[in-house]
Formats: sequence, C-alpha cells, structure tokens
Amino acid sequence: MQLRKLEDLDLKGKKVFLRLDLNVPVKNGQIQDETRITEALPTIRYILERTPKLTMASHLGRPKNGGSPADSLEPVGQRLSELLDREVVLYPDYTRESSAALLTSLGKNQVMLLENLRFNSGEEANNPDFAHALVDGYDFYVNDAFGTCHRAHASVSAAAELLSADRRAAGYLIQKEISALSGIVSKPEAPFTVIMGGSKVSDKIAVILNLLNSCNHMLIGGAMAYTFLKYKGVDVGSSRIEADKLDLVDTIMRNAEARRVQIHLPVDHLCAKEFNEKADAVAVKGPITAGLMGLDIGPETQKNFARVIRDSKTVLWNGPMGVFEWDKFAKGTMAIAEAMSEVRGKTIVGGGDSVSAVQKSGFASKMTHISTGGGASLEFLEGKMLPGIKVLLK
Repeated sequence: MQLRKLEDLDLKGKKVFLRLDLNVPVKNGQIQDETRITEALPTIRYILERTPKLTMASHLGRPKNGGSPADSLEPVGQRLSELLDREVVLYPDYTRESSAALLTSLGKNQVMLLENLRFNSGEEANNPDFAHALVDGYDFYVNDAFGTCHRAHASVSAAAELLSADRRAAGYLIQKEISALSGIVSKPEAPFTVIMGGSKVSDKIAVILNLLNSCNHMLIGGAMAYTFLKYKGVDVGSSRIEADKLDLVDTIMRNAEARRVQIHLPVDHLCAKEFNEKADAVAVKGPITAGLMGLDIGPETQKNFARVIRDSKTVLWNGPMGVFEWDKFAKGTMAIAEAMSEVRGKTIVGGGDSVSAVQKSGFASKMTHISTGGGASLEFLEGKMLPGIKVLLK
C-alpha cells in the first residue's frame, strides 16, 4: 500500500484544505482530553512552514438537527490557537461563501477552522455539492483524520476525489497509523498475541477471523468472554452474553483449531450482584453461580494472560477486560497494560476504550503505537480498504 505523502506535495504558497480528527470530548466548553489535537500538530506545523494559506476541518460528536452551540468547534479552535501561537478563525458560513476565497484576506498569523462539518447533513450523506463547497478553490487536499477514514463522508471521500490524485496526500498521523497496523496484518513477528475484550462478539467477528490467520494466541476477556464460556458449557450466572451469537463463537473456535491458534479464556472472575459501581466485588473461581455477573477477570487469569503476553514478540490489544472505569473492576485491564509494557517487541493498542484504559494505567508511553482510530482501526484490521485511505493512494 503506497500512500501519497505530505512530502510528495509542493505546498509553497498554495492553498491547503486539511481534514483533521479534532473530535475531542468537550464538557461545559472545556476540553477533557486533547490527545487528538496534539496528534494533529506535526501535520499542521509542516504545512504552515510552507504556506500560511491553511483551512482545517473536522467534525465534533454526533450533532442532531443542525447542531447546537454545545457542538461547536470553538473550544478546539481556542486550544489550537494557543498551541500554534496563531489566531484560529472559526468560519461557520463556508457553504455560502468559499473558504478558499477568504483565505487571501487572512493575516499572516491567522489560519482558518471550519465549523463542525456535521452541522451540514451533506457531510454524512457524502453529498457531492457539499464536498464541492468544501474544497472549491484549493490547490491541495490533505487528510490526517484516520479515525474517520472508514466512513465515506463528504470531507473524507467525495471532496478528495474532486482534486486530481497528485493533489491529495496523507498527513503524518495517517502515515503512522497505516505503518503500524499494516505490520500487524502482513508480517507480525511471532509469537503474535491478540487480546480481545469489550462487550460483543458480534462487533468483532470479522477482525477476529482475519487475525486468526496470523496470530499464535488469542486472549478473550471482557463481557464477550462470557459468551465464549457459555458456548463451552460453563455456567456464567447473570453475566452479559449474546445467547443468539453462539454460532459465531463456534465459527471462531473451529477456525482457531484449524489454524492451531490457542484461545485463552478466563478461569476466575470478579463479580457483583448487580451492574453498579458501588456493588461489592465477589471473587469467583470457575463457574459463576446464579445471581452474580462477571465484571472483570480474576487474579489467576491476570497471571495466565500476563505470562502469554510477556512471552510474545508482537501484541495487539483491543477492548478492556472488565468495567475498567470503576476502580473495583479495573485490575484486570490494568494488569494487561502492565504486562504489555514489559514486552520486548511491538505492542499496538487498537483504539476505542483500550486507549482510555492504557492511558489510565500509566503505561501509555511504553506502547509502540496507540491507535486513534477506533472503528477505522478495526475495519483496517479486518482487511478492508477504507474509503478515506483509498483516495490517498498513489
């Protein structure tokens, strides 16, 4: 896979449309986690070193009915202004008057940020007219929003296609993501261990089946582990399961056996009588009795999983081992992060809740790569060609 890169473009003095993923959590106007903003800075700075004529664009959240002030990118623009030491001009009317035309009126120390793309229904509809309004008048299109590349939205797909292939490129974050995840899909160094957690088998069946082609071990935790245990005839009490998805587990188990992949399941658990942060944690070894639900892997499972992880050369982790947001049921997830920090090889954290978990653990700096992609990471690992990546290929 050969991406056209920033370095392939002659940006000097040109107008650049830059699609970013600035979809950060904002509460009462305050940014709660600015990771996605700081990840975007290398690409922004590279462009600004070559041209001041830059327009940035992103979505924020899932606004309804045209959005509201709570969905505005204004706090993001303010933070970008501080980090870049430039004035970031937030422009809401880009469908009425071309943003490219307005770029020429900006000062040398100003850059433009379009208001939340999802305020316009044309974004998610991949509407060609909206796409034209976004990039009309620009010399180059750059995408650095890996987390949106699995969506055929106007700013990701249709807008890019309005410029010739030699006028589009991938930013540094996309380059980094593709490099890290491609290594997992193509030639991971063995032993290769995949850690899967989260709630639903059905959400991850495709990526699991694809990774079974290359991994040696697969560790299953989180609520999805109880569907696997149910399939094997183990009592799981009132733990969350997908009773109608046992056929998917059967498919996974048969594929694993055919490919000689070892599937590792929890042998003990931390349980509670109800799904409540204040509920008492009950340690259970083996089957879970009626009236209890599993909310985390137990200490013996933590040791078993950690042993496999430490003996690996490549580890991919997607999904927590329990309700890690609650300290009582976070130990299993934290144990996974700690074990990964001790691996003498490549460690990839595959987006979503796993990113929050590894950051909470304090071991984030020890990981080879932490994906910002979420759904995009999963679809890439399934082997899919993402719409936002396809338009950036040479």
